[in-house]
Amino acid sequence: MTAGSDSLLGEAVYKQLLDRIFTGRLPSGAPLSVPALAAELQVSRSPVRDSVQRLVADGLAVHTPHAGARVAHVDAAEIADVFAVRELLDGYAASAATVRATTAEVEKLVRLVEDQKERLAAPADALNEARWDLEFHTAVRDLAGNRALSEALHRLDAKAHLYNSGLWSDDAERRFAVAEHAAIVHAIEVGDAAAAERAAAAHVAALGVRMRRIQGTTAGTYSPSGC
Repeated sequence: MTAGSDSLLGEAVYKQLLDRIFTGRLPSGAPLSVPALAAELQVSRSPVRDSVQRLVADGLAVHTPHAGARVAHVDAAEIADVFAVRELLDGYAASAATVRATTAEVEKLVRLVEDQKERLAAPADALNEARWDLEFHTAVRDLAGNRALSEALHRLDAKAHLYNSGLWSDDAERRFAVAEHAAIVHAIEVGDAAAAERAAAAHVAALGVRMRRIQGTTAGTYSPSGC
């Protein structure tokens, strides 16, 4: 196997593990056994070991001596910090996306939201709801054309998805989130960068408040800027 194919395999394994974390298939505290994951993914141990090390470097996993690596735990205080930063960066990403997006790219965003609206008629599917939410936000961020921004938000999203709030099992939350996504896309579609920034920031802020309510944490736990 060439160095190039090794790199591609390693990236594929990392993305699979990251997807499992994002969707909750690997929840906080789950062991990241290299032999077990290698057998399950039908790959050698080397790319799995490298991927687990990347997760540790990203803050998504922790390594305990004599116990191996586990998916990291994120508490309410840390998730508050994550959402405060996301509020600023997602707002900036939506503003930049508005300026850079082509008509065809905007149409893709519109279709993404329309698909989300249609899925509201079906029962909640927490794992896929989280994946579709990530798909939407990734699409907006990619249009901003700023790799450093996309990577930073990707890591923050990973942290957010580690926090098991039950958010995506809630029908009301699904409706709220899709309505907020639609507001972001409408602002991008009409070319109002300032409105897109406000809509994206407001979405993250509101998401944090609703997450706090579902968790039943105290009112002072999460304080998004501007609220």
